[in-house]
Amino acid sequence: MVYIYIVLTIVGFVLLVILIQTLRFTSKQVKVEPVTDVAVNAEEAAEHLSKAIQFKTISYQDPEQFDKKEFMGLHEYLEKTFPKVHATLTKEVVAGYSLLYTWKGTNRQLNPILLMAHMDVVPVEEGTEQNWMYPPFSGDIKEGYIWGRGSMDIKSGVLGILEAAEMLLNKGFQPVRTIYLAFGHDEEVGGRHGASHIAALLKSRNVSLEYVLDEGGAITKGVVPGISTPVALVGIAEKGYISLELTVEAEGGHSSMPPPETAVGTLAAAIHNLEKNRFPGKLEKIVRQLFEYVGPEMSFAKKMAFANMWLFSWLIKRQLAQTPKTDALIRTTTAPTIIGGGTKENVLPTKVRAVINFRILPGDTTESVMNRVKETLNNPQVKIRSLEQAWNPSPISDIASESFEALQKTVRQVFPETVVAPYLVTGATDSRHYAPLTRNVFKLVPFMVTAEDLTRVHGTDERISVKDYEGCVQFYVQLIRNSAL
Repeated sequence: MVYIYIVLTIVGFVLLVILIQTLRFTSKQVKVEPVTDVAVNAEEAAEHLSKAIQFKTISYQDPEQFDKKEFMGLHEYLEKTFPKVHATLTKEVVAGYSLLYTWKGTNRQLNPILLMAHMDVVPVEEGTEQNWMYPPFSGDIKEGYIWGRGSMDIKSGVLGILEAAEMLLNKGFQPVRTIYLAFGHDEEVGGRHGASHIAALLKSRNVSLEYVLDEGGAITKGVVPGISTPVALVGIAEKGYISLELTVEAEGGHSSMPPPETAVGTLAAAIHNLEKNRFPGKLEKIVRQLFEYVGPEMSFAKKMAFANMWLFSWLIKRQLAQTPKTDALIRTTTAPTIIGGGTKENVLPTKVRAVINFRILPGDTTESVMNRVKETLNNPQVKIRSLEQAWNPSPISDIASESFEALQKTVRQVFPETVVAPYLVTGATDSRHYAPLTRNVFKLVPFMVTAEDLTRVHGTDERISVKDYEGCVQFYVQLIRNSAL
């Protein structure tokens, strides 16, 4: 009887703690009035973006395919389209094709802000051109959308920022804080010449930035389970990156007399081993922060779980692991992407290789990934080496900062009823190159995307609605006004 009493007391205490924590789990959304004084000429802005899309500023893996004429043509078009920007701001061409604009503020004691996007786009997969509703570089404005490669990723950012600056200059706006506008030319292949060189240039001038805003997050609708209203996922960190090459060498010979273990079999077993022994799922700080912002906006049952992650973390991790998109938030991911070897169907290859790409969760490192792979495989026949591009997860930006507050405020002013939440970006952006210049790097494309829209990025029928692009320009106008005073 005593034991039952003790158990009931413990259960009652736990339930009380759960209830108290849930009741204290209140909304973190700022209360603001919508802005009504940012009038954008949507038709004209859409036409500007349309023409920019028509420049085939493609980044290829093979640098020999780089078409400098397309990039220089885009430069000339921007200068012609935004005369006030080019008459007022200082423009510098960096690394041949990237652009850096300086909008000098009246108070040089304040740290500047940097708004960025990239001018390059990915190629259209050969043979898929006919699958597009409108040609991928037509920039057609049809059915309420602007169609074409770069409309979402991310000439809409380049043009949107310049459109906002042109509007403000025409109204006589003068920032107190200096503003940099940075547009790289090779983000889609790593940004090693564009953003990297711009960041190095600013560092050589001892520039310390208040914050950087790049792509990465988005204003989503129907993407975050449990919330019917739009959710602005603001990236405050991004995962690291490493690709490991696995090679196996063995004696060749005729396929009619194979040994018990072949090079192909050994490599296949290694890949299988890595996929079956994935990195463990973890609710790191940044993911917990996401749920601290979206949790209060959910139903009571879900709210209770996120308010008490100390108790329900196992359940949350299990749910997140159900889909690849959410599973990527809780672990370092393992993705075999290349496999090759062999020259003829009846010849045993003497050497085979595979490439495994890892996107690294904050808390892990390139070194810890390499060590885990070695321990998991534990096979001297499998040689492991890191490919050239590799970096650790970015630092986590401060959501208690005035910079994040300005960003959150702007989203809520321009897109009322939108829930704003910090987010872990699972891909890679140019913004990582600017990490040495600031404590705060944020990532958000300020237009609405659905789950279907996400498949259009780097895919077929990339597009942005004229209405969403209008909101994009309004966002940049208001963000500059909120941040540059």
